Amino acid sequence: MKHQILITLIGICLSSSSFAQTSSLSGTVHDQYDILAYATVIIAGTDIGTSTDARGRFKFEKIPQGKYNLMVSSVGYENYSQAIEIVEGKELTLDVSLTESKLNLNEVVVTGTRTAKRRVNTPVIVNLMDSKELDRVVATNLSEGLRFQPGLRVETDCQTCNYTQLRMNGLQGGYSQILINGRPIFSPLTGLYGMEQIPANMIERIEVVRGGVSALYGSSAIGGTVNVITKVPDRNEYTLTNTFQSIDGQAADNILSGNATLINEDEDAGATFFVNNRTRQAYDANGDNFSEAPELKNTSFGTNLFYLPSKDQKLSISLSSINEYRFGGEIVSKPAHLAQQSEERTHNIFMGSLDYQVNFNENKNSFIFYYGGQKTDRQHYTGIIPDNSPALEEFLANPPYGTSDVVTHQGGVQMNNRFDEFLGGNAVLTFGAEYVHDKVYDQIEAYNYLIDQTTRNIGTFVQHDWDVSPQLNLLTGFRLDKHNLMDKAIFSPRVSLLYKLKPTAQIRLGWGTGFRAPQAFDADLHIAFAGGGISRISLADNLKEERSNSLTASFNYDKATEHVIAGFTLEGFYTNLKDAFFLSPLGTDAFGERFEKRNGDGATVRGITLETRANFDYVFEVDAGFTIQSSLFTSPVENIEGLPEKREFLRTPNHYGYATLTYTPVKNWSLSGNLVYTGTMELVHFGGSATGNSEDKYYSSPTFTELGIRLGHMVDIPKIDTSLEFFGGIKNVFDAYQSDFDYGKNRDSNYVYGPSLPRTFFFGLKVKSN
Repeated sequence: MKHQILITLIGICLSSSSFAQTSSLSGTVHDQYDILAYATVIIAGTDIGTSTDARGRFKFEKIPQGKYNLMVSSVGYENYSQAIEIVEGKELTLDVSLTESKLNLNEVVVTGTRTAKRRVNTPVIVNLMDSKELDRVVATNLSEGLRFQPGLRVETDCQTCNYTQLRMNGLQGGYSQILINGRPIFSPLTGLYGMEQIPANMIERIEVVRGGVSALYGSSAIGGTVNVITKVPDRNEYTLTNTFQSIDGQAADNILSGNATLINEDEDAGATFFVNNRTRQAYDANGDNFSEAPELKNTSFGTNLFYLPSKDQKLSISLSSINEYRFGGEIVSKPAHLAQQSEERTHNIFMGSLDYQVNFNENKNSFIFYYGGQKTDRQHYTGIIPDNSPALEEFLANPPYGTSDVVTHQGGVQMNNRFDEFLGGNAVLTFGAEYVHDKVYDQIEAYNYLIDQTTRNIGTFVQHDWDVSPQLNLLTGFRLDKHNLMDKAIFSPRVSLLYKLKPTAQIRLGWGTGFRAPQAFDADLHIAFAGGGISRISLADNLKEERSNSLTASFNYDKATEHVIAGFTLEGFYTNLKDAFFLSPLGTDAFGERFEKRNGDGATVRGITLETRANFDYVFEVDAGFTIQSSLFTSPVENIEGLPEKREFLRTPNHYGYATLTYTPVKNWSLSGNLVYTGTMELVHFGGSATGNSEDKYYSSPTFTELGIRLGHMVDIPKIDTSLEFFGGIKNVFDAYQSDFDYGKNRDSNYVYGPSLPRTFFFGLKVKSN
């Protein structure tokens, strides 16, 4: 009996000793901005692990004393490791801060919901491209950078002046809205050349939302929205870069750019400045002494400023100026009107924006007042010297020079209201109102050509962003617009749903409506050459607005392990257009071809986009996207008199894609490659005498695959806290370029497709602060 009692006492003592030699571990996981729910937390070398809750918290009980390594990971962040020691009877509390990974899966975005929100939490897919990615693909301007985004295609639409259009989800440029710092100040005229005029070093990042988002931004966002966010001050630094490009060994292109940022000691005020100068010679691809890439002289500069009057207030100001000279056509040193055929453009553009935000009620509420504006003065010439004497004398007496005066204003207010408790979840209610005024005046007296268009739009918007649970988000909203060119106000509702199957996978569904007003857009303002004359577009007297219904559905998956972060997004899209705009040929007049924009029965665009991404230990990174789609009018439309009508959207390939990769074997060396694929598409050609194609005809273009490579080497200079990067490479390595350009002054300038430039060698030097 005594032995049994002794054994029991010993067991109790041992048990007590074992219990006393354990302790608990708890903590919170967050990043620079907010807590991180559902992050993975494990103790290496054990089977102890958990995930953070909806408030970013975790806790372990009864951990044996000893030394361990705590591992924390979350999609979109670098893996975190910390040595810890569990001391008997003592609870350990940690504060874990994660750093965003290069994939930026969790970066804060603003375009999808008009409020700051993390990418994985927004019910609308937002794709990002930052300044580092622009460097890796050697983008000198906005146009070149947008080619490396899923569902987007940038095309060159004029052999003489090289204006560009952005196609999103199979829709033409007029269906895509470009914002500068969230403001729609990209006027119809700026839409012709603006994507090439915005230099890459002006851009902090680009946010892209595909699909109808008119419920947020008003008219012309049917295809999607591109938000260009300019450089913001965040620390004292500077960068100076010079890039020289040789186009096919025939034309030189030099870009000099600089950036500088200053922040005061209290970090309540700062400014960033940029300057860019580009000089490019004209390039002639087929030896006819007429350019396929125009001469460019561009000088841009600007600044972004911020000031914090208090911790709850912020004032932001952005100002920029762009001056560009562009000349294409016969390559001669003469006034434009003495060239056999030419286009000459001189743009002076000034744009700016102001935002004032006040937060109150412990940051649960905010009020934002904003204004954005742009003014463009343009002097231009578009002409062909006649062949016969009477017409030549009349032409020289009154050459077709023109002027353009464009002014855009936008002002508005926005209120954001956060509810921490809303039907079991939390929500943000956003509402506001804005006014947009756009005036386009463009005249060429010699052609009796005049566009005098003033549009005014008053819009109000409401949005409710409801986190029903940590796994489910429901976004609802609408916008009401009264446009001066429409008799009735337009009501545009929107619904989006996000469901998180698990921390690594999300399903998104969206529906929205949109409209385009009966007005002239970018391509409508372009005067093209065709068959020895010019072609122009006018609006039908009874033109009415175009309406859209858009549906999107996507599945997103990203998985992070110790060495690899990889994922994919599969998205389907469907857009139906009612009263779709199309161009109807009217025949010729004394100056050339005429077209009229009319309403058709409708059109449907549908397709699938697959995006993949991977990062292997930050040594090898890859990103790729591919789109398969169709764009068809409901009823066939006439493109050129005498040719069969077609349902297909012209210049619209049914498959296209891109890929980028970066290899960084050591800190100071980097190798990057990029690829753009463009599938076959239907084109139409106007015939003319003395050109390479003398008849009106439909053509199917070949496919194109552009490959680019860039090699960079960084040299640190610690004594002056500066680094130098020497870089070089080749764009369009295999010279995938159009081979059947029209030639001579009577060419059809719209018969152009494929890459904007042939094989181009480049090298440069970047100097930056560390």
